[in-house]
Amino acid sequence: MRTTPASEAVVSPVRLGWLSIGALGILALALGTLQSVVEPALPLLQRELGVSPAEGALIGNALLITGAAVTPVAGKLGDRYGGKRVLVRLMAVVSAGGLTAGLAPNLPVLLLGQVLQGVMVGALPLSFILVRKHLTPGESQAAIGLVVALFTGGSMVGTLLAGPIAEGLSWQWMFVLPTIAITVTTLVVTRLMPHDPPIRSDDGIDWPGAVLLSGTLLAFMLGLVTVTRDGGVPPLAVGAVAVVVAALATGWVVVERRAASPMVDLRMLAKPAMWHACVLTLVIATSSGMVLFLLPQLFAVSADGYGFGAGTTDIGLFLLPGAVAGAVSDSVGGVAARRFGPRAVVVVGAVVTAATMIALASLHTAEWQLVLAKALTAFAAGVGTTALLAGTATAVETKDVGIATGLLVVTRVIGVALGVQVAGAILDAGAEPMTGRPTEPAFVTGFAVAGLVAALSLLVVRVTRKGVQA
Repeated sequence: MRTTPASEAVVSPVRLGWLSIGALGILALALGTLQSVVEPALPLLQRELGVSPAEGALIGNALLITGAAVTPVAGKLGDRYGGKRVLVRLMAVVSAGGLTAGLAPNLPVLLLGQVLQGVMVGALPLSFILVRKHLTPGESQAAIGLVVALFTGGSMVGTLLAGPIAEGLSWQWMFVLPTIAITVTTLVVTRLMPHDPPIRSDDGIDWPGAVLLSGTLLAFMLGLVTVTRDGGVPPLAVGAVAVVVAALATGWVVVERRAASPMVDLRMLAKPAMWHACVLTLVIATSSGMVLFLLPQLFAVSADGYGFGAGTTDIGLFLLPGAVAGAVSDSVGGVAARRFGPRAVVVVGAVVTAATMIALASLHTAEWQLVLAKALTAFAAGVGTTALLAGTATAVETKDVGIATGLLVVTRVIGVALGVQVAGAILDAGAEPMTGRPTEPAFVTGFAVAGLVAALSLLVVRVTRKGVQA
């Protein structure tokens, strides 16, 4: 039933209770679990489906592509129609995707399921809308940190349980069990969460802008995956991808400048605090994505003098401390942003990540070295990106919280995907010609590049100091 203006006046002052915040957090936990089950089980999925590593890489990338395309639209719709209403509908799509993946007989159907699941990325800015509308700015920062922490904690659960579930039951249950949890928790959120009043406007939704923005992100992500797949593609194809992305982006800017109610207010993006946060998030996430790809590969490879030949369950156990550190860091990030400011938090995180990666380039002969490096870098990246999210959510106007945080989440997703592809290209370039196995110098190069990318954050902070402090 359509919400009336009178009823909106009643529900708008309602504050969130801990049960409502807890329900949002548990939903984020279930979503994080569903998102993360693929990473440790990817070799198993490749064997079960009979696909190559290049084709298997599309399983995780499909979710990222959809997330990057949908999140800005979800945030804007949440601002306009209410975060709760849009969140519930997105969760219905995620549930359908999880069941599709769980019943998939082959790679195409599994990819379809992952595409549908990708809309889960839009749940984060919608959650931010809800807490921002019903809590004070200080309370919002803490609540945002909690939700992001539980989403990251879900990755811990998925990483730990993916191997035992796939090996004990079947790989299909890796998708079905988290989907059941998402469906049940969504029902709880629907009952407990107060309705947030939509922002009334006489202007319609900027659908041309939404389509062009989603198309730009989709073309960029698909181009990123294609260009680095199977040794790359001809230069002419690379140029064609670049032209398509540039054309869509240009068309989007033109449409947004002329729209009466644009999907993204370009004046907001022009604010130093906003675009500085986007640049920093991209750099941090790119370094994090490289680490995310390199460490499991080194755990799995088995060669004389390097590698450990670990299986799916063992890889999950090795990655578990990093998932724990990431969950803790996200809960700390919102509080740290409030106490010290996003700039100081980013500087500390960049120093820790850069030092860890440079050290790992020289010391990677024992499992504990990789486990410690994963924990340190996950904590540093989580604190930095969450601080930027929390700072941005309280720096923009309430009506722009969804789209602003949605753009930062998209930037984070793009950065991770970019880092994964760069790391994969480095390993491919340094692979043995006969076996295709990455060499030890390739891993060393990857770790060093990840450290240098993290150090780039320090330069960005220095150049954009005034904007970040604002």
